[in-house]
Amino acid sequence: MFTGIIEELGTVDAFEPHTAGAKLRVRCSTVLSDAVEGSSMAVNGVCLTALNIGANSFESDLAPETLRRSNLGDLKPGSQVNLERPVTPATRLSGHIVQGHVDATAELVSMESLGDGNWWLNVRVPAALDRYLVEKGSIALDGISLTIASLEDGGFGAETRVGVAIIPHTHAQTTLGRAHPGARLNVEVDVLAKHVEKLLRAK
Repeated sequence: MFTGIIEELGTVDAFEPHTAGAKLRVRCSTVLSDAVEGSSMAVNGVCLTALNIGANSFESDLAPETLRRSNLGDLKPGSQVNLERPVTPATRLSGHIVQGHVDATAELVSMESLGDGNWWLNVRVPAALDRYLVEKGSIALDGISLTIASLEDGGFGAETRVGVAIIPHTHAQTTLGRAHPGARLNVEVDVLAKHVEKLLRAK
């Protein structure tokens, strides 16, 4: 489990497509301090298994399902990625419960400056995820725990427009500060909403 509070910006050293899946190597430092072979690592909000851990890098195998659901297939050497280690029992839950199980990708529509380093982010989220989104609820974009500030229903079968306020720290310390309109962002909705929906449906 993760919290969506990004610890480090890593850099992709290598991305090797395979017949099925791919292999990713990421250069980083902070998140390796207590990593061991087989540790979980969130990369742009996707829970991966850290392998071949070196002094300043780790590798991960990407399953075909991971490439289909997320934006990791868009990575190339030099790309920056958001990194977070899993929580420990003593960790403060500063964000929200993030599993690292990406539901889909959203399209970045715009990033508008509000002044003093603050930004307004607009993304289009697939219509199928709309029922899990509420104002002031949580959403993870590329693994970053964010609060939904506005929702615009696109109508039956249409994508939902989600607005999020981005503070200066988040803009500077995550990949959002380098994102451009048209970019794909990994989306993970609140898993608690999914469980509630299933329980109510069972009744």
